[in-house]
Amino acid sequence: MTGITIEGVALKSLKTNYDERGFFREIIRVTDDFFEEGFGQWSHSFMVNGVIKAWHSHRIQTDWWYICSGVLRVGMWDLREKSPTKGRTMDFLMGDGQPECAIMIPPGVAHGCKVVKGQVNLFYVTSRVYDPNDELRIPFDDPTSGFDWMNDAGIGDAGRV
Repeated sequence: MTGITIEGVALKSLKTNYDERGFFREIIRVTDDFFEEGFGQWSHSFMVNGVIKAWHSHRIQTDWWYICSGVLRVGMWDLREKSPTKGRTMDFLMGDGQPECAIMIPPGVAHGCKVVKGQVNLFYVTSRVYDPNDELRIPFDDPTSGFDWMNDAGIGDAGRV
């Protein structure tokens, strides 16, 4: 990804091995520096075209996202008081036609998504099992974010992962 702008958000480029049967792609290893927070839960979210799921953040939990199919617009918003990138947002695409990657979302970074092409299968690992007390939910159209989920025009080649 070009221009990661939120401290602590990390990208792992993925290698795909193709042959006549299809492909193999490794997503995360327990030995990755990218995965040092460790495993709590593995989940799958299926979303249809046009769906917006935003915003939410975690106080303790780290998330790792991988898009299996479809194209997802990903938004991030740094809510951490002591972060040098507090208030900054990121806006980029993941999935079909984008470079293969997984993304790490640290605690305190609000995140959301919008399906912009097809149906999306999002697989995500979390560092902890689900705990509703760890979540902060914010309306998708919160004006303090400065983020417009309804306007996809800002997602051009520069915003692509």
